[in-house]
Amino acid sequence: MKNFSYYTPTRVVFGKGAELQTGELIKAQGAKKALIHYGGGSVKRTGLLERICQSLDDAGVEYVLLGGVVPNPRMSKVYEGIELCRREGVDFLLPVGGGSVIDSAKAIGYGLCYDGDVWDFYAKKAVPKACAPIGAVLTLSAAGSEMSDSSVLTNEEGWLKRGCNSDLCRCRFAVMNPELTYTLPPYQTACGATDILMHTMERYFTREPDTSLTDALAEGLMRTVIESARTALRDPQNYDARAQIMWAGSLSHNGLTGCGTVGDWASHQLEHELGGMFDVAHGAGLAAIWGSWARYVYKEDPARFAQFAVNVLGCKNDFADPRRTALRGIEAMEDFYRSIGMPTNLRELGVEPTEEQFRELAYKCSFQNTRTIGSFKVLNIDDIEAIYRMAK
Repeated sequence: MKNFSYYTPTRVVFGKGAELQTGELIKAQGAKKALIHYGGGSVKRTGLLERICQSLDDAGVEYVLLGGVVPNPRMSKVYEGIELCRREGVDFLLPVGGGSVIDSAKAIGYGLCYDGDVWDFYAKKAVPKACAPIGAVLTLSAAGSEMSDSSVLTNEEGWLKRGCNSDLCRCRFAVMNPELTYTLPPYQTACGATDILMHTMERYFTREPDTSLTDALAEGLMRTVIESARTALRDPQNYDARAQIMWAGSLSHNGLTGCGTVGDWASHQLEHELGGMFDVAHGAGLAAIWGSWARYVYKEDPARFAQFAVNVLGCKNDFADPRRTALRGIEAMEDFYRSIGMPTNLRELGVEPTEEQFRELAYKCSFQNTRTIGSFKVLNIDDIEAIYRMAK
């Protein structure tokens, strides 16, 4: 087991009606004026935005509103938010939504404390030194951004999708009411479950030995998400299933399931370029690329994939041939993705890259052929292009 630092400063307020505490939670942070940041019209249609505003009114916290965040959040909205917050004297950021809204708020938080272009942090030209305080009201179980140190943004100039990681952006609190996810379309529920699973799998597929406790935590989380996703898709208002998925989303990306391991993250890097170029849903893009990545790398440690197959997916263990068990597990994972309406290749994702686009995807993913990705198997630009092509 590797040395590790586990840091989770976010206060979680979980359960029915939890959003009604939002105003007091912000007031306890000493804030005077908040930006309520959100996406489309669902927070208005469901009455959630009205309840949030009333909660802030009751707590004596002023606020301004900024909606319009889209999936694969854009830098243009971040710039708009920074300008609005500076003009209005905002001292606290309250994203109300899923990972895209929270990631957008994190970027705004960085930008409020920086004199340069906030994209510098995502382009790896600078490192954040400060971030405005953030608290989140979660409406979509997926990205885990409410408890993570990461945010991912898309820059329309070049359509580059890049991430920034820093403990500075961790939310002060996360309000999580599973009832707020009842109205999600089935596709979004499935994308969210996929993202949660992939956050765990990126950490689980490690070459580090002696991680039995962390493995057990990860395996239990993945089994729970698989079972609960099926239940939630059959019965969208099943509170227990929604609650399991929501809590798993936070635990999958707050570092717990990666303690003592070395994460891989190649599938996420591969998907980021698909999202940047084709604007696909993040969870769906991950499902479409994962099987090809897995088949490309599993021979590096077939026993690890066999363990995943047996302990997570219930495959029979062929003790004489771990490679066969490993492949059964990959197939079983793809079967699960199909069962919840997720794609398992680019064609099913609705994407058919040209020859030039395959090369461009690999070139961008390798940062113009200046980096490798992954740790389970280190992948160079040629490996990256091969995986994209396998996924077609």
